[in-house]
Amino acid sequence: MVEWKKLGEVCEILDSQRKPVAKEERSQGIYPYYGANGIQDYVSSYIFDGTFLLMGEDGSVINKDKSPVLHWTEGRIWVNNHAHILKENERALLRYLYYSLQCTDVSDIVRGVPPKINQANMRNIPIPIPSLSEQQRIVSILDTFTSSISNLKQQIEERRKQYNFLLDKLYYANKSELLEATERGEVCVKTLDEIGTFTRGRRFVRTDIVEEGVPCIHYGDMYTYYGVFAEKTPTFLTKEKAEKLRFAKKGDVVIVAAGENDIDIGVGVAWLGEEDVVVHDACFIFKHNMNPKYLSYFMRSMNYHLQIRMGVVDGKICSISAKELGRTLAPIPSLQAQSRIVSILDTFEQSISNLEEQLAMREKQYEYYRNQLLTFEGEEERGKT
Repeated sequence: MVEWKKLGEVCEILDSQRKPVAKEERSQGIYPYYGANGIQDYVSSYIFDGTFLLMGEDGSVINKDKSPVLHWTEGRIWVNNHAHILKENERALLRYLYYSLQCTDVSDIVRGVPPKINQANMRNIPIPIPSLSEQQRIVSILDTFTSSISNLKQQIEERRKQYNFLLDKLYYANKSELLEATERGEVCVKTLDEIGTFTRGRRFVRTDIVEEGVPCIHYGDMYTYYGVFAEKTPTFLTKEKAEKLRFAKKGDVVIVAAGENDIDIGVGVAWLGEEDVVVHDACFIFKHNMNPKYLSYFMRSMNYHLQIRMGVVDGKICSISAKELGRTLAPIPSLQAQSRIVSILDTFEQSISNLEEQLAMREKQYEYYRNQLLTFEGEEERGKT
């Protein structure tokens, strides 16, 4: 049997105990200072100690799936007046309410600009309340999924740290190590101008893109779709449009030359597709005689990005010239050593990719079971009355 109750009936609301503190008046410390969208700062004192569920009150209050913005907290915290504070009472498990609210559409109670869920509307949110034993069963199942998801995220974070450390080690972020390797004859140092040539792509726009045809690389996809290398594209041009443009061939490296910020400027993607690919004018085509993936990995290293940063021109659109890129110094080992470095980094890339696939699958499973467990057929209309 499931009863529908108002949220305010099945938990305590501690909003009256909140206390905002202006940023300039906060003393830095170890306790999280929460607002509507999570931790805003760390302060030297706290006003709550325990387990609480926070719901955004104004500003960041609703997710894309129309559920409320929630934060699960444990321990000593400070909360400002932009988040509602929910505490468990004897009628419902707080963890159950947390999962149930993730499935609740609150779009009809969000008001104003900036968006706001006032306390009266929040208290009246209908919640299906089964027996405490059933709540515990649901929580136990969903906690298993969230624990697994958290573990996978931690593994990915740790693997990325290892990858970044290794990347900078192999490409000599430490200049003294590069000097020592050079003296031992393990590498030589050359500018990119000395090992290849830059050719700028030619302009086409999103409206030129078609579903099938000649593969093309649009600079906007360099940030979202492509990794270290690519063999196919998600976008195409007609043959008539493509023949007026410029192509990268297998083994060339396509380099981002412009973007909305300087973080992604200079990132390279090794084109390994059998078919030539059209390249957008916000990118360079870099032709060379090296291992293309070795160069692409180099263009993700700290060594490389610290060098090119001084050459990036800031503005509404940030950019870098071929001349500035060409001055970049790169460590050049033998082709055999380049292949060995690529193999090592490929192993890490694949490991991270495998973990990300597992995470995506587990998150889908979690959403499926959460929705199944928290959908009470035949009871929904009762909750709306």
